[in-house]
Amino acid sequence: MRYELTIFGQPTGKGRPRFTRLGHAYTPEKTKEYENLVRGTFISSYPKAIPLEDAVRAEVVAYYAIPTSYSKKKKQECLYGHIQVQNKPDCDNIAKIILDSLNGYAYIDDKQVVELHVIKMWSHEPRVEVNIEEV
Repeated sequence: MRYELTIFGQPTGKGRPRFTRLGHAYTPEKTKEYENLVRGTFISSYPKAIPLEDAVRAEVVAYYAIPTSYSKKKKQECLYGHIQVQNKPDCDNIAKIILDSLNGYAYIDDKQVVELHVIKMWSHEPRVEVNIEEV
């Protein structure tokens, strides 16, 4: 079984938990919103999906918008891969928010992910493409 989905919009990373003055932890609102977007995209793409039970391989490709301040030449270099994306969020934070969001939907738990590949690239259309398949 294989799941493929595209989450449109600027890639977002998993935010650190925040704490109240009383010491209670909570998830930042921006993180919750993006997790809901990922889940909603998955559910609309695979309404009758059954979570995978075996080990899975995941590939996450995050496409960042090229800054408008870049010259035409620099924009072309970005698209051809001559200039690498070194913007935040980090690859591990992108993977974390995607994998956590799909817990119980694409697979039972993200501990099943035995292979993970994360790539950051430039594009005219910011998005995150996710491929999940059983090993």
